[in-house]
Amino acid sequence: MAMSMAAPLLVGQPPTKFTASKILILTIPHGTAHQRVANALKQTLSAIRPDLRIEVVNVLDHCPRWFRFYYNSYEIPLKYWPSLWGWIENLQHTHASTGPSWLFHRGARRLLRFMRAFDPDIVIATEVGICEIVAMIKRETKKCFYLVGAPPGADIDRAWVQPEVDLYAVAPGEAATILQTERVPHPKVLACGVPIDPLFASLPEKATASRHLQVDPEIPLVVVQFGGTGYGNARRIFAELQKLRRPAQVVFISGRNPSIAAELARLCAGNSRCRVLQWVDNIHEWMAAADLLIGKPGGTVMMEALSAGVPLLAFDPLPGEERRNSNLIEKWGVGYWVRSDRDLASTIERLLADPKERYGMRERALARARPRAALEAAEAILRFAV
Repeated sequence: MAMSMAAPLLVGQPPTKFTASKILILTIPHGTAHQRVANALKQTLSAIRPDLRIEVVNVLDHCPRWFRFYYNSYEIPLKYWPSLWGWIENLQHTHASTGPSWLFHRGARRLLRFMRAFDPDIVIATEVGICEIVAMIKRETKKCFYLVGAPPGADIDRAWVQPEVDLYAVAPGEAATILQTERVPHPKVLACGVPIDPLFASLPEKATASRHLQVDPEIPLVVVQFGGTGYGNARRIFAELQKLRRPAQVVFISGRNPSIAAELARLCAGNSRCRVLQWVDNIHEWMAAADLLIGKPGGTVMMEALSAGVPLLAFDPLPGEERRNSNLIEKWGVGYWVRSDRDLASTIERLLADPKERYGMRERALARARPRAALEAAEAILRFAV
């Protein structure tokens, strides 16, 4: 099917004899949330329709260097002036666009050429700026493809709302409410949950996961996660965990940050109840075995923790989305936002001593969990492929 056909399509109105054969999933490498959603959707779509050509593409690989610098410039205030980044991010959260349209026009020229060559039938955007750019391309060039928005968090930016989007796969609650408030047509909103790894739909029992991971099922397991890119102060967290009086096993997952991994290895040297891992492909098993999860509350981490029923202690969240997520964790009653270093050890102690409170958090988490979100989203997306 040539991309130069007809006008933008609407849900429930496919053209005659339309057959989708190519799906383009667009993402960016900021953290890992966007990529994890993209990979979950690709894996699930491929399992249902192995005949389709499905590509996951980093949009920044198809943009000029200056635009990559612009897109990555958030790292500067985030590192040197976090409060400024928090103000900027919160402003973007409520604004109709995350960037000036003229800049998106110039920055997207190479992406448009790539999309012309790939000629997708369905495009899935996992990041809000990408969604804006692809909606602009669809609107102004009259390209004929379905556009799907797949935000990787529970609380989405207003700029996701674009009339060219044919389907939103979002978390129920806050995200779906934002779309409703912005008067997105009801048939376009699929409140299936954030698409996460399908393995979370069939988690092993705690005892089974513990045996496989070689941890003692009789001693509480605390998993400390530093996110996919490895962000956080390892020394501060380790110092607080040293204050625990109750026996506990601690596993640190440093992500793709070798310096944090090396620092944790030095701190944990000789401690038989501490283990340091870097990037892991079986985070679902670690969450299934854990009694508590500590770390940055990114969008996919939250959804994975809900699916595993593990209480989440948000610690040292980044300004903006992660702090909004921390508020949601407490609002939902599935964990706590530990706002001060000195409260971390005492909060862990209290929860480990109170299985009833942990059980309540687990039940509330499982009630909100959507482990089959990727499957539901994939099935809805493939309804376009008729």
